[in-house]
Amino acid sequence: MHKAGFVNIVGNPNVGKSTLMNQLVGERISIATFKAQTTRHRIMGIVNTPDTQIVFSDTPGVLKPNYKLQEMMLAFSESALVDADVLLYVTDVVENPEKNIEFLNKVGQLTIPVILLINKIDQSNQQQLATIVERWHELLPNAEILPISAKNKFGVDMLLRRIKELLPPSPPFFDKEQWTDKPARFFVSEIIREKILLYYDKEIPYSVEVGVEEFHEDEKQIRIRAVIYVERESQKGIIIGHQGVALKKVGAESRKALERFFGKKIYLETYVKVDKDWRSSDRELNIFGYNPE
Repeated sequence: MHKAGFVNIVGNPNVGKSTLMNQLVGERISIATFKAQTTRHRIMGIVNTPDTQIVFSDTPGVLKPNYKLQEMMLAFSESALVDADVLLYVTDVVENPEKNIEFLNKVGQLTIPVILLINKIDQSNQQQLATIVERWHELLPNAEILPISAKNKFGVDMLLRRIKELLPPSPPFFDKEQWTDKPARFFVSEIIREKILLYYDKEIPYSVEVGVEEFHEDEKQIRIRAVIYVERESQKGIIIGHQGVALKKVGAESRKALERFFGKKIYLETYVKVDKDWRSSDRELNIFGYNPE
């Protein structure tokens, strides 16, 4: 009997959702940095075995939106409650469970299996963990609770086994060779944005979006032209840096990561443009793919 289903991952920012997603799928498809709000889209990763297909979906961190981009990010997370066969709610050992109680209440009303994952248990002890488990059990009494450490892969295999048990009987939804629903250009944008998140401080990374204007691939190499969009001229100057040093570093680090990802020689050109309204404009956000429909 073949099983298949959609397993959606939700939770607040900075609890390690993206790291968990990458461990589950076995491909580095979701940005995992030390900064919150790194995942902006709903990113799908597909795991195939001879008798199962698990369609994982990582969503942006749940947060109260302050502008249009964050509203669309929250919509991605809320859409994950609607179409899941199994829901993974990720928290960690330091998060306040009441941080987004409205979203948590919606999770508590679901009739599908919910697995609450307490991540980063390597940063806690047994007594503290017992208190955390008890607190979450009161908030989500119907959820299974599983302590894990995604970074150290502790509990991930156990989680996969439990997910397979919970999947409904079904033929596969996607071709067995497919491992994501996103096009190559999407991962180019994500990888470049990750390097910006790692290299720049404070608010700059959250004002940045990356668009891929050209992507030409042959058997041996890929030629890419990418545009880094910022909201203000001052941010453009920071991204470029003195004599272009900062932008060159981002480009070099991105190129190396892209070569590892695609397994080919990469020729990468990067430019910086100012787009003052991109985080608040429906039209701009739709162009960048922020549409949960």
